[in-house]
Amino acid sequence: MSNLRPHGHHTVTASFVVPSAAKVIGFLEKVFDAKVVDRYDGPGDSVMHAEVLLGDTVVMCGEPMAGWEATPAALTYYASSTEQVDALYKRALQAGATSVNEPKRQPWGYHAATVKDVGGNRWTICSVVEIVSRDEIIRRMADMLKG
Repeated sequence: MSNLRPHGHHTVTASFVVPSAAKVIGFLEKVFDAKVVDRYDGPGDSVMHAEVLLGDTVVMCGEPMAGWEATPAALTYYASSTEQVDALYKRALQAGATSVNEPKRQPWGYHAATVKDVGGNRWTICSVVEIVSRDEIIRRMADMLKG
């Protein structure tokens, strides 16, 4: 069995199908310094298929068309620090995203924020602050639910 894949493609490669895919690609370039590695445009400035490199990972995208209904995604972007999470969150808002969750420390040891882009994709931007045991995560989540 062959294990050949293009650069940036892993065993599973995420994708989304949303209206205004070109605007989402622009958002990814502004916020995450993404690079378009392949793109096939359709009529009326639509994006039939594109592959965008974010860090070391390719995300595929395109616009809805016959046989390919809109399918927004929920994606996680790992940043290198809490400061980078905060900065990327601000850049995302400036690039037109809406806030779902502001940056904050999570019970599982991450500093994380979530935004929604113009295509309806949810992007959680996070950095690992501490490695937390499963038992401690469960305890912290129970405390969080108590309020």
